Amino acid sequence: MEIEFSTIPPYLCGWWSVKNRKSDAARLIRRIISDEMYHLGIVCNLLVGVGGRPRIRESAPVYPGPLPGGVHPGVDVYLSGLTKKLVRDVMMAIEAPAAPLTDSTRDPLSIGHFYDELLKAFRVVAPDLSVGRQMHERIGEDTLRPVRTLEDVERSIEVIKDQGEGTSVSPADGPGDGHMAHYYAFAEIYHGRQLRKAGGKWQFTGPPVPFPDTRPMSMVPAGGWHRPPAGAQRLLEDFDSTYTSVLEALDTAWSVGDPRSLRTAVHRMRRLETPAVHLMEMPVTGTESTYGPQFRPRG
Repeated sequence: MEIEFSTIPPYLCGWWSVKNRKSDAARLIRRIISDEMYHLGIVCNLLVGVGGRPRIRESAPVYPGPLPGGVHPGVDVYLSGLTKKLVRDVMMAIEAPAAPLTDSTRDPLSIGHFYDELLKAFRVVAPDLSVGRQMHERIGEDTLRPVRTLEDVERSIEVIKDQGEGTSVSPADGPGDGHMAHYYAFAEIYHGRQLRKAGGKWQFTGPPVPFPDTRPMSMVPAGGWHRPPAGAQRLLEDFDSTYTSVLEALDTAWSVGDPRSLRTAVHRMRRLETPAVHLMEMPVTGTESTYGPQFRPRG
């Protein structure tokens, strides 16, 4: 749960910073954010299915910082507006497969490997799965369903892996929908071209994917913004109060099995965009960059 949640704030900051939401890059990032919310729902269902309880507020990610679970050691996840550096060093680095189809780099400690190990544990233990507090809800293009059997567990984990990393033979996130897996979609933004297969090799030689015009949100420093002006401080407090209520609603949803709380969390998450964009339009004194949300729970 911590791994899936940790991806959402940096992806949101990148998306909110794009001025034209109809651009190819903005559409790619928005779809991936929806997928990550779906993945968060899957793992929360898995957790309550084995008798656990998500503690989302308690374990909210701190930025900048490493990914949870020992995944991709050395990757420093931070919050900023969309830049090629953010795409390469954060977005692509998070989603990188153990062996990408597009180059020869290898990282055996990928998110996909983490899920392989999780699935092995499910197969060994073969736990009874309770559906009492699991959610059944539409999230973006996907439908979150209760996990009842080991076959459901296998299917759910395969969806997470394929949507994030593709497969060993294809960069697509699954059969039939035509979407690139997250790593390759981010790579298209970075390279400025769609991925195509030619001569047996996958290369970024397709139609252009122009890098969008963005709001120049600076990287949020460790500990958050230091002594921001009053206007920025009010927006930060507004954002963090709403963010806290999102975390609390998510915790309630899976602690008691309440779909209304899940819908409340989604509704409140949409309210984060307005203060975030306003912050991204407020210059940081003495720089050409702007403020942005810091995703720090209150209290």
